[in-house]
Amino acid sequence: MKRTVLIIMLLVFAFMLDAQIIHRGFVRTYLGTLTEQDGEYSVLQNTFDWKLDYGKGDVALFVNPVFDYNALNNNLDISLRQAYMDIYFDNFDLRIGKQQIIWGKADGVFITDIISPRDLSEFILPDFEEIRIGINAVKFDYYLGNSTFEAVWIPTFQPAVAPRKGSIWYINMLDFMMPIVYDYHNYDVGNKLSESEIALKYSYLGSAIDFELMAAYMWDDNPAMHIFPQPDTTLLIKTEYHRLPLAGASFSKAVEGAIVRGEGAYYFEKRFAADDFTVNGIREKDYAHYLIGYDHNWFGVNVSFQFIQEYILDYENDIRNDEFSNTMTFLVMEDFLRETLRLEFFTYYGINNKDALLRPKITYDFTDGFEVQLGANIFIGEEGNFGQYNENDMIYLKLKLSF
Repeated sequence: MKRTVLIIMLLVFAFMLDAQIIHRGFVRTYLGTLTEQDGEYSVLQNTFDWKLDYGKGDVALFVNPVFDYNALNNNLDISLRQAYMDIYFDNFDLRIGKQQIIWGKADGVFITDIISPRDLSEFILPDFEEIRIGINAVKFDYYLGNSTFEAVWIPTFQPAVAPRKGSIWYINMLDFMMPIVYDYHNYDVGNKLSESEIALKYSYLGSAIDFELMAAYMWDDNPAMHIFPQPDTTLLIKTEYHRLPLAGASFSKAVEGAIVRGEGAYYFEKRFAADDFTVNGIREKDYAHYLIGYDHNWFGVNVSFQFIQEYILDYENDIRNDEFSNTMTFLVMEDFLRETLRLEFFTYYGINNKDALLRPKITYDFTDGFEVQLGANIFIGEEGNFGQYNENDMIYLKLKLSF
């Protein structure tokens, strides 16, 4: 914590020495209450998100310190979401430092957008800019007409963040009757060149269609739990991260006033939890994740549909995930009062388990830069990605001042 504060202070002070600095950001108060827990607070958060830009010639700097105060546990978290340097050349750019990398065409779903790991400590409820974790990386972009070639080298591994025990979002996935002993000897990924990650992408932006092709040699951001029954009736669980090579593509195309989108990724030898402990509770299977989406404006109302499917190849019945997992999303949004009032309804529907997450919200811009948002997160079902949180229905209020 002290080192992070010192780094932020030094960077901000260095920026302030030059009058050419451009700064923007927001201050936000976020209050959420659980509707089924007698109005118990689920969120009491104050955030100061500060973005600072500085450019001189062909070099630009960007720093994004974030100050989060959680009143529920009286904790102040200070972090650098991003901090990088851009170097511009005639036909290519370099970005070096801590950065978020966003790929793909999906809305509310991560398919090829997996270069930056995710902070799921509050499930998928925060804005995706807050869910994505900044990574230390070198990004190279080469421009050739309507085409862009992008290469990303990630020298150090950054895992995803899971909900902590005691959180309303924590789910115990290891519900066994026997005592459990954990072994974390293989938990860390070494900080050396051979353990780094690399990702490549080709993108084309044309008048008829735009598309992306990508491939990556990465680590799975979530560890696998290898289970070993012991003679003393305990279970030894070894947590370990594994390589996860993948290839993917995405596209979007205008069709008679609508936008048709598609995205897919193929993962090689992903680890899945299994009930058969003779294979250490793990199965290695190739895995595909893909979607098709449709966006249109009907009579002034923006409407969007997505169908998402996950498919485990060479499926075996003891795997805990379904062979096919199907999800749909639906979005309807309209602005009123000269775009000062926005009504939005977004929902996920899990077809396999008949569960859902409904997210209605109303946003009103009182004055330039100051907005009030009132919304709800409603979980439906008894199991599945969304039904497992059926006691976490909440309403929330956000007051946000942007500058």
